Amino acid sequence: MTQPYPPIEPYETGMLDVGDGNLVYWEVCGNPVGKPAVVVHGGPGSGCGTRARQLFDPARYRVVLFDQRGCGRSTPHASDPATDMRCNTTPHLIADMERLREHLGIDRWLLHGGSWGSTLILAYAETYPERVSEVVIAAVTTTRRSEVDWLYRGVGRYFPEQWERFLAAAPGTPRDGDVVAAYARLTEDPDAAVREKATVDWCRWEDAVVSGETDEPTHPYGERPPAARLAFVRICAHYFSHGAWLEEGALLRDAHRLAGIPGVLVHGRLDMGTPLDTAWELARAWPDAELTVVRDAGHLGTETTRAHVLRALDRFAARS
Repeated sequence: MTQPYPPIEPYETGMLDVGDGNLVYWEVCGNPVGKPAVVVHGGPGSGCGTRARQLFDPARYRVVLFDQRGCGRSTPHASDPATDMRCNTTPHLIADMERLREHLGIDRWLLHGGSWGSTLILAYAETYPERVSEVVIAAVTTTRRSEVDWLYRGVGRYFPEQWERFLAAAPGTPRDGDVVAAYARLTEDPDAAVREKATVDWCRWEDAVVSGETDEPTHPYGERPPAARLAFVRICAHYFSHGAWLEEGALLRDAHRLAGIPGVLVHGRLDMGTPLDTAWELARAWPDAELTVVRDAGHLGTETTRAHVLRALDRFAARS
């Protein structure tokens, strides 16, 4: 299979109480007695979309999708300035995934996602390897501080005008200062106009980084609905300014915990935001993973990227 499966709708949805006043939205589609799989969305803060459903054979998979804390249909929503972000961290999300697995009565499940989703997948799988059957990742990241610094500073050497504008929108931040932390503070400002401007400026930078990946002008970050965009930027800045609450390099260091779990990593050679070296390092540290490099793809992926993901998911569907 190299083309997405036809669109499907969930046969079950719910709001899971994960504590701290948070309710996490979840849905299940496909075959109720099929192979369990969970989609871990990116961002952080993007929310789960409908297209991910079409990557799975609906006759063979029981596909779980969920909105991580503070975004999508989960509540409270991070677009509301009253939402307390202190209870939104990587350890919280790992615990939420495990609670959702138990709630749905799943013993082991396949994990699929990309970008930030790959970081959460790896963090969960290294914590609960016995609950993971396989892993399929497109666009590998581990959210090391060095990776965050590259995305919000280093890659600026390829987009100097846009990066100067991004930096200038965080007044008082020196060129070698922590621009992500500056934006995190702006997204918490009591003035709604300040929060909105920081959101627009952040998304403009994100759009610049992926601007060379398509033939047509594209603004996948800036064109999100206003509330979704506010939540996305607030959550991103919150996570990235804290190094995702992960010890630097811990996910690569602890990749040995994934031994015995088959993995497929698909990464674009032209990914400017998350360069290929992280995927390469992970593949070297995880002997059961195979890395496919898509020569003409960037962070958003191409039809070739999706074809590799589809083939991997179809192959794993046959495993018990």
